[in-house]
Amino acid sequence: MSSHRPAPAYRPAHPQGPAPVRRPGWVRVVRAPFDLASRIHRPARPDRIVDEGIRRAQIARTAIGLLAGFWLVLSYPLREGAGGIVEDKFAEVLISAGLLLVLGPLGLAAFVLSARPPGPAFYRARLRGPATAIGALLATVLGMSYGLPYAGTFAFGLGAIAGLFLIPFALASAVLCVHHAFRTADVHEVLPPLLSPLLVWSLFVVQLFDDAPVNAPLAVRVLFLLAPPLSVTALSLWELRRLRVRHGITVRLALGR
Repeated sequence: MSSHRPAPAYRPAHPQGPAPVRRPGWVRVVRAPFDLASRIHRPARPDRIVDEGIRRAQIARTAIGLLAGFWLVLSYPLREGAGGIVEDKFAEVLISAGLLLVLGPLGLAAFVLSARPPGPAFYRARLRGPATAIGALLATVLGMSYGLPYAGTFAFGLGAIAGLFLIPFALASAVLCVHHAFRTADVHEVLPPLLSPLLVWSLFVVQLFDDAPVNAPLAVRVLFLLAPPLSVTALSLWELRRLRVRHGITVRLALGR
């Protein structure tokens, strides 16, 4: 009596998941500067604590700020033409980025040097992420200030192509470096809520010397000037409290005190 066993069903050694969605080429080209800025400025330390409540609150604050800005521009007459406003805002972005390039490393260095041993050596080993973000922002500022005009002078086509990539990359980098506080979460989770108010209040000082883009009442202009730094400060205090209550993370423990 022969025993016949049916052949086992074929199963691939590496089962394939759903095929990745392939976007059209023009979509990938348009998204390229934003994707690159996101990869450079987003924290990447694998063992860092990511609190979904904090992440959602940060996204909500950014979305509300953008909607409020659009409402302000649409509700009141512009002080000058759209082209002039774009130029002013672009110059403001470059000035703000240059200011952040000074304050960000100073705040980071103060934190690392304030830690008790072996904290400084431990944190210095984690500085690659912030150094990448700061270096990318510095290169962007130099490229926008000197490289792009130089390329445009000698080759209009080259300057235009470089501008199509560099301008959105610079704007995305300026926003993301503030949002992620120069990737300082790669060093420690308490650094973003500590540095974010410092960075945003420094931008507030810059904006004090710039005219409002619209002819809005004084109360509205003051509100839109103070709301960003106040909201970021309040969110940072809440974030520090949430890190302490939910995860047992405090500034004193981070500094070894």
